[in-house]
Amino acid sequence: MIQTVFPCYAPGDREQARRIAEFLERGADVRVFLQEGEIRAGEDLISKAREARMADLAVVLFSRESMPARWPRAQWEGALVTEPAAEGVRMAFVRCDDCVPPKVLAPQFTPRQMRQLKRWVRGHSPDTERCTADLEVLGIAIADRPGCETVETSETAREFARVFQQDFDAIILLGCTARSQAAMAGDMAAQLGLRLEGPLEENVERLRAFCEERRLLIVLDGADTAEAFRFAFGGRCSSLISTGPAGAQVADPIREIQDALQHGRLPWPELCALARRGRRDLREAGRLAELFELMQQWRAAAEERGERGAVDESAREMVWILEGWGMTEEARRMEIHRAGEFDDQMMLPFA
Repeated sequence: MIQTVFPCYAPGDREQARRIAEFLERGADVRVFLQEGEIRAGEDLISKAREARMADLAVVLFSRESMPARWPRAQWEGALVTEPAAEGVRMAFVRCDDCVPPKVLAPQFTPRQMRQLKRWVRGHSPDTERCTADLEVLGIAIADRPGCETVETSETAREFARVFQQDFDAIILLGCTARSQAAMAGDMAAQLGLRLEGPLEENVERLRAFCEERRLLIVLDGADTAEAFRFAFGGRCSSLISTGPAGAQVADPIREIQDALQHGRLPWPELCALARRGRRDLREAGRLAELFELMQQWRAAAEERGERGAVDESAREMVWILEGWGMTEEARRMEIHRAGEFDDQMMLPFA
């Protein structure tokens, strides 16, 4: 559910309030009541702050125009401290010029600290860690707004993800080197907690629709093929592509099985055992596009070695998957081919 933000500001601070609203709506998944927040004739900052409690969050803009010259604590403490706390409304403050607001009002930001304000809006304690100039440029490009950028090294991409993690709902680190689209789609879905049981193209489009509605950072690590760039989605998410060698990946039994079947260097009994284990694990996870691909690889390896039993076993699994996808004609043709091969195997010569 989208949170609402109510800025409280004087007419002279309208442009500053507009910039804050645009910045927050780009990067914090909020709706800002910009027009409602302007102080009108007969109102003051205190009455507007009380009105702001209709929203989830309030941001009070202090300036020489909005603050009275003399402002006793008894006049502002209720509206800016005790009443919001009692109602559970979070309130932050922005000092727009050289005015001097009460120091006890916190958190306080300046117009140069919009990223810290955004992180507060997103529910974090703003991180004050400084970053390098190169990372700052990336932050402006893809952390402060949706976008896509490319870096040369995995180390740079991972450091950016670490430093700017508060600017995103989640970070997806997708190892891309020497991986198929089916494997990348399955990995991404698993990281997002999605169960995608359809064919590859359907899965990619479901991932796109899911990601583009959310403020995610997708790190394509070691993206060495055009296929990997398909996962640099648009919408509200950002993508960071590292074109050099991928960094170390988290241990993943499914990926290890996929790599083994792809290269086929292990002894045949071990490959068959891995194929059957992969079939079980991918079935349980609902990752059927990867399962279909794994069975294709097992079948190709079996045909090359003349292992007719494994050819038949893998083909049966592929027929089952195609039928589940509603591809009945493809399933029928494969079943006819499979049955014909099996019959040939069972035929005995006449004396």
